[in-house]
Amino acid sequence: MSDTESMEVAEVDAPAVPKEKSSTAQTRKSHLPWIEKYRPTKFEEIVGNEDTIQRLSYFAQAGNVPNIIIAGPPGVGKTTTILCLARILLGPAIKDAVLELNASNERGIDVVRNQIKMFAQQKVTLPAGRHKIVILDEADSMTDGAQQALRRTMEIYSHSTRFALACNNSEKIIEPIQSRCAMLRYSQLSDAQILAKVMDICEKENASHTKEGLEAIVFTAQGDMRQALNNLQSTVNGFGHVDEKNVFKVCDEPHPILVKEMLQNCVNGDIDAAYKILAHLWKLGYAAEDLIQNIFRVCKTMDKIGEFLMLEFLKVTF
Repeated sequence: MSDTESMEVAEVDAPAVPKEKSSTAQTRKSHLPWIEKYRPTKFEEIVGNEDTIQRLSYFAQAGNVPNIIIAGPPGVGKTTTILCLARILLGPAIKDAVLELNASNERGIDVVRNQIKMFAQQKVTLPAGRHKIVILDEADSMTDGAQQALRRTMEIYSHSTRFALACNNSEKIIEPIQSRCAMLRYSQLSDAQILAKVMDICEKENASHTKEGLEAIVFTAQGDMRQALNNLQSTVNGFGHVDEKNVFKVCDEPHPILVKEMLQNCVNGDIDAAYKILAHLWKLGYAAEDLIQNIFRVCKTMDKIGEFLMLEFLKVTF
């Protein structure tokens, strides 16, 4: 084979490698959990808690961010918000300048003394006026000893490192750490906010769905966006179609229609009929806690029974 022919072969065969890499990257992305695939990367994409996010955007514009604690229920975007803040502040340096730990797994004093302290001591090239960031998810799971050690570390390395703690219950964070941080509280997401996000993802994924199916997703999520997206993806992957029946098969919860019928029988004074439904649900294997939770949820949606009667039902279930 001549040199000219070998060059022509090389020119033809060369593009095959990037195509394989591109195909592999697309395959990996398609297999991502939707909670990661559609995780917001900018403040504007985060759903809910607009006032708190606006406060953080002011911090980001100023550049000098204090230590922060974000407290709120699961699945409302606490960790996502901190990661968005880190991207704005650090840009490309985020890979070297951010340490992310899940404190529910790594919660002992050794983690603070070794991993966090060593990271705080490292020298990293950063934009002017920026700091390294330590993200501690589920920080309320840290032991008291680890929190005491963390308090001292926050003091010593305040010139180079900022700490961002995400937790469900801020009361479990010791007061010395709380006093060193700006406290931001997140509230539960509304049904309308979750429904809008779920509809958007269904459109992007071209997922077959019904209105009742999406309402069932929202009902099972109870203000938790992570739960909503997991349930949506599980239903799509398992059945190919999101309707009410398939959603409750995936989530395996007492069906709200049966629970509503049971409560309506109670309102009408037909206790025997109400008991038959309850016995049926019990025979299906649902735990008492699952039954009480769904009775509580369904009861809140029954506006027609009157406020007084609704409150009486809620008192019993609560």
